[in-house]
Amino acid sequence: MWNVPNTLTLLRILMVPLLVVVLLTRFQGSEFWGLGIFLLAALTDLADGIIARRTRAVTVAGTLLDPIADKLLMSAAFISLVELGQAPAWMVVVIVGREFAVAGLRQVAHERGVVIAATWWGKLKTLSQIIAVCMLIVNFQLGWWAVLSRVALWVAVVMAVASLASYFRGFWGRVVGAS
Repeated sequence: MWNVPNTLTLLRILMVPLLVVVLLTRFQGSEFWGLGIFLLAALTDLADGIIARRTRAVTVAGTLLDPIADKLLMSAAFISLVELGQAPAWMVVVIVGREFAVAGLRQVAHERGVVIAATWWGKLKTLSQIIAVCMLIVNFQLGWWAVLSRVALWVAVVMAVASLASYFRGFWGRVVGAS
């Protein structure tokens, strides 16, 4: 059960409360510390998957913990940004709601013996969210940065909706048909 990929996933989970405390405590340099913690956590997501596949270290624990760690990290980051006034709550509800909708779809599929693998839409969605969170955490008080940050957040929302539609369109027939 305990191997390098699972350890990285556990570290990502443990970084979530640290990220929230650093972001919400507001001290000099907290944005950059928060950015560093968030990027390190995001890199563990990339690393654990690569290492698990290359070393054939995929475990049941890892397949269960990894998506939980991902959802905790992104949800905590976005909800913290709402609290800081950096992201509108409705946009975060769309982003976080998508995560739970896909988790629900995967659960229904699993109960019917259907595996729903990650798609490129999902990977692009994750990348867009990482970019948006990074830009919003740093929050430079520059007009053009604020505009780019808002565009990045809109892209993350659009990608969340597009990837959700992709999952439902691509797999709903298989899930319903398998029942």
